[in-house]
Amino acid sequence: MNPTPPAPATSSAAASAAPAEGPTFLGHPRGLATLFMTEFFERFTYYGMRALLVLFLVAATDGANPGFGIDRETAGAVYGLYTGAVFLGSLPGGWIADRLIGQRRAVFWGGIIIALGNFILSIPATPGVFYLGLATIVIGVGLLKPNISAIVGALYEGQPGARRDAGFSIFYMGINLGALLAPLVAGTVGEAWNWRGGFFLAGLAMLVGVLQYKATEQYLGEAGAPPKGVSEAERRSGWRMIAIGAAAVAAVAGLLFAGVIPVTITGLAQAFGYGMVGLGFVFFAYVLLVAKLEPGERGRVAVIAVFFLCAALFWAGFEQAATTFNLFAQDYTDRSLLGGMFPDGVHPASWYQSANPIFVVLFAPFFAWVWVSLGARNLDPSAPAKFGLALLLLAAGFGVIMLAAQLVVASGGKVAPTWLLLTYLLHTFGELCLSPVGLSNVTKLAPKRYVGQMMGTWFLGAAVGNTFAGLIGGHVGSSDASAMPGQFMQMILIAGGAGVLLLLLSPVIRKWMGDVK
Repeated sequence: MNPTPPAPATSSAAASAAPAEGPTFLGHPRGLATLFMTEFFERFTYYGMRALLVLFLVAATDGANPGFGIDRETAGAVYGLYTGAVFLGSLPGGWIADRLIGQRRAVFWGGIIIALGNFILSIPATPGVFYLGLATIVIGVGLLKPNISAIVGALYEGQPGARRDAGFSIFYMGINLGALLAPLVAGTVGEAWNWRGGFFLAGLAMLVGVLQYKATEQYLGEAGAPPKGVSEAERRSGWRMIAIGAAAVAAVAGLLFAGVIPVTITGLAQAFGYGMVGLGFVFFAYVLLVAKLEPGERGRVAVIAVFFLCAALFWAGFEQAATTFNLFAQDYTDRSLLGGMFPDGVHPASWYQSANPIFVVLFAPFFAWVWVSLGARNLDPSAPAKFGLALLLLAAGFGVIMLAAQLVVASGGKVAPTWLLLTYLLHTFGELCLSPVGLSNVTKLAPKRYVGQMMGTWFLGAAVGNTFAGLIGGHVGSSDASAMPGQFMQMILIAGGAGVLLLLLSPVIRKWMGDVK
């Protein structure tokens, strides 16, 4: 027991830096390779399961490879609830690491829980068991996702911002190598053979990632160690809060599942999305108005709040890959190439989920080189400007898919895969302007004692975006083809307008960042 009030718990990922000398990985700290491979297997697991989820939910209940046979709008809502909850779990996951166990333990136990959840999905049982598996994965990703990024930030403590951005871009390429292989492997197994086998394969990949993490954890140095200055009484109080919160969530979920609280899945997803937006505003209001921030921190937290809104909007469009675009690939894209390898004469629709990560792997090194080269010449665009460009590229991608939808309506047939691939290419360019840059800047801008929770807000923005992506995708996927061009035009106007506005305001937002480069 410490009788004196402890100092505020700081994030071990932010407070501890990797050794200045030692083994390296592509010229970066060797610990980056440990995190690179851990995230590789975690993303293989996540994207392998994600590529199958909506297709499995809408697949007919009869046949050789039966699904759940639910309607597309409901399937989109399930997807939105799941993916939104996955990222929302980053908030308590960051808090648990900051205050109780440290980032490294959170990553380890998160991986174990993710593997368990995917194994539950592979059990041929009722929808209730399947949804239990999804809930288990939510807990695991919430522990792993924000904290592994925080540890990456610790490896670059005290180093130039451009070098940190390059490190995050390499880390992001590792993420997408896993996402690239997952639809081709787990997606093919699930869609062409057995859905449950695909989910099992995803869980097996996460177990491999956990073993790799433990075998090379020593290269992380002190980064991610349990927080110091936290008394035993505070730890017990923290775990008590976690237990109470978990019990409350389980009770509400039980009442919903039993039908005691009458609500549709779509209505629940909508309430969940708007509730997360409100949670984000409340959290930022608390930190800005109540928390005792040091001089200069308030402006930097305000910048993170702007990034939260931009991320939510961007991911609401981008993450329609697993709903709108996945169903567009299934219904309106000519998939006859290599189709002779499969009984129905077409290749799996889930293969197109590999397009985005393939483009990331190809172009992430180029974007990393561009940011470093521009930084050496003092020409590197500010983070707000990069966010504005990302939203404009998102709008351009929807412009391409709108033209493809118009062609479908005019011809009454299917279109070449190049339309969908070009859409993914433009959205990938937007992602490379926003995601690694956002991850890097949140770790730089966040007050030291809030870094885990601020990383949680970054993923909260992704949670909001994913939830609405599911809702929008379910609506678009269940609509007649003639309605699609108009729906895509609305997305163009929203994303494009937001991008232009952010570019105009970027000099003002840049001033709020202070001396953070």
